[in-house]
Amino acid sequence: MSESARPDGTLNRRDFLRNTAFASAAAAVGSVTAGCVSAARLGLVPVRTLPPFERRDVVRVGFVGVGVMGTGHCRNLLRIEGAELRAVCDIVPEKVAHVQKLAADAGRPVPAAYTRGPEDFRRMCDREDLDLVYTATPWEWHVPVCLHALQTGKHAATEVPAAMTIEDCWRLVETSERTGLHCIMMENCCYDRTEMMVLHMVRRGLFGEIVHAEGGYLHDLRALKFSRSSEGLWRRAWAMKYNGNLYPTHGLGPLAWYTNINRGDRFEYLVSMSSASRGLQAYAAEHLPPDDPRRRETYMLGDVNTSLLRTARGISILLQHDTNLPRPYSRINQVQGTKGIFRGFPDQIHIEGRTKGHDWEPIDAYRDEFEHPLWKAMRERASGAGHGGMDFIEDYRLIRAIRLGVYPDLDVYDAATWSAVCELSERSVARRSSPVDFPDFTRGRWQTAAPVDISET
Repeated sequence: MSESARPDGTLNRRDFLRNTAFASAAAAVGSVTAGCVSAARLGLVPVRTLPPFERRDVVRVGFVGVGVMGTGHCRNLLRIEGAELRAVCDIVPEKVAHVQKLAADAGRPVPAAYTRGPEDFRRMCDREDLDLVYTATPWEWHVPVCLHALQTGKHAATEVPAAMTIEDCWRLVETSERTGLHCIMMENCCYDRTEMMVLHMVRRGLFGEIVHAEGGYLHDLRALKFSRSSEGLWRRAWAMKYNGNLYPTHGLGPLAWYTNINRGDRFEYLVSMSSASRGLQAYAAEHLPPDDPRRRETYMLGDVNTSLLRTARGISILLQHDTNLPRPYSRINQVQGTKGIFRGFPDQIHIEGRTKGHDWEPIDAYRDEFEHPLWKAMRERASGAGHGGMDFIEDYRLIRAIRLGVYPDLDVYDAATWSAVCELSERSVARRSSPVDFPDFTRGRWQTAAPVDISET
């Protein structure tokens, strides 16, 4: 097979420059890196429009990674009509056995077990009786699982973030487009009750034209990071090698919906700055025995990372990451327009012409008028599920989309765009907060794509 006919759609430098149009584009974007460059990334080939799901009465699911979050998702799937959990994969057999018991106790078929080590998800993906492969593994496994699922003919869904590098973001986009299958990042915070109510308010024009928003992930995770189980087994390691925003999507996802990112607007560039790294070191010195080797670890991750994003249409967005210091939980969740402002944690609102003076009002005063229809319909069904019910609603919406044969709420362009903040923030921090451009993973389709529509349950 010639280099120009590689199955991943890339071109080598010689073939790239041989074509006059390619050479012109190469001059515009600068030198082509050694190896190859994707023509699709440069907008030199038509963007393949992803189709709606193929309609299915029953959605057959294989699940990879059944720790705390994975088990929660499996519980949801066992409750959702039309979802069938066919297979479960984890490196810990006891975790798989626990999910199998949950299925049996729910009167559902017991899923097959895949427990032969970290690569056994490949054997599971090779099954022909799966429609969707869902992963809630540690971050570094999200891309390998999703890619193998897509390459074996299954849709993919992943916990957040979808990818940690720009290259992996592009791999997800290109593989999804090439296969015509969806790769979805399951951002549960988009479906939280207040975020959906604010989205409904934005859509109704209550805030006027949106000009600014703020979000973040501000969560004291010190005890979890030093735990001998669960995420403590891997999450702290990222702080040793990375300095930027490690976990952007909980705060950014809802803001992207408010501002129609990839659907009328796009992130154009960001600047990012990190504080000094002190929190994990202080926690280790206070809580770990003197001979614990973790006290001698070196961390790169600044305790507070602050990024500023600007969109093509001029909206400014502040995004923060803060998980190494003592503090109450917050995602900030602020949106500001020409007619008013909302800010979360605690939830407060000010609307010109409705709010007295310059004071804040509690958002509950607006719930009867602006509660999102999805939460009105789903609140009882979602009761008792993870994170106040939003986990159930996000899983329900995905299964519903497949069963109805419609386009999903979230797509691979959202997964790539929101996750790209991880590497872009790291680059900016390393360059003394220099601006860094966002890739346009949609290659221009953001200008004509319709805003996300969650008007029906």
